[in-house]
Amino acid sequence: MSTPEDLPTGDRPTGDRPTKVGVRDVRKRFRWEKRGVKHELLALDGVSLDIKEGEFLSVIGPSGCGKTTLLRIVAGLVDFDGGEVIIDGKSVTGPGPERAMVFQSFGLFPWKSVLENVKFPLQIRKTDEDEADEIARSFLARVGLSGFEEAHPSQLSGGMQQRVGLARALATDPEILLMDEPFGSIDAQTRELMQEELLRLWSESRKTLLFVTHDLDEAVLLADRVVVLTRGPGKVRTSIPVDLPRPRWEYDARAHPEFAEVRHEIWQMLRSDLVEEGSAHDH
Repeated sequence: MSTPEDLPTGDRPTGDRPTKVGVRDVRKRFRWEKRGVKHELLALDGVSLDIKEGEFLSVIGPSGCGKTTLLRIVAGLVDFDGGEVIIDGKSVTGPGPERAMVFQSFGLFPWKSVLENVKFPLQIRKTDEDEADEIARSFLARVGLSGFEEAHPSQLSGGMQQRVGLARALATDPEILLMDEPFGSIDAQTRELMQEELLRLWSESRKTLLFVTHDLDEAVLLADRVVVLTRGPGKVRTSIPVDLPRPRWEYDARAHPEFAEVRHEIWQMLRSDLVEEGSAHDH
């Protein structure tokens, strides 16, 4: 009989995997000045969470709870006022090659071809040109974009542009993939296809994946675990495991009783925050 240590990382129970990313009591306060008046906003107030190696973790919470800020802090793109971000046991304060980010806004260079967009981070790393070309073409094929190498972003649909962004992030072979509402600006049908594509790619690579979304169904469908943040300033309200069988594209996961149960539990929390916020505005 196999022990957890004998199993591939992605097939082990989450609790048996080593911690890949640790967020410890992270606090972030934004400060700005407008018309001579100084303002500040506490965005995150002591956020702590662990992401296990090979885990798919979704983060959800009310609008303005600091989800994107948290993701950017883990990416090393935003500084913070207190706490610590730990990757593989080492404290980090800036970007690193072990992390790659996929943005909601696609973030593609409009003047570059699809192929050149995917090759760009490899060129930054001084990868041999022929090798970079081969890697980029390989990942474009994996996201279904063979034949579009010489197209430009303006010639692609939103879903196709997001596929380019995903291929670009994966091409660098990061250990940790950070995704900021990546399917938020594409239509519902394309979104479902992209969710399925992401699940397939993740099942092959078993990257550690931190996925921020405002879509409750998406959070539950994709993740091993969903972390719910409180309304701002953001704190971790709870962490809920999702025990839906994988691979989830082989059946109607949304019709599974576990999906409905987890979705209901999270919605009750989000709803209470929304009602509370509405009552505060009424007064």
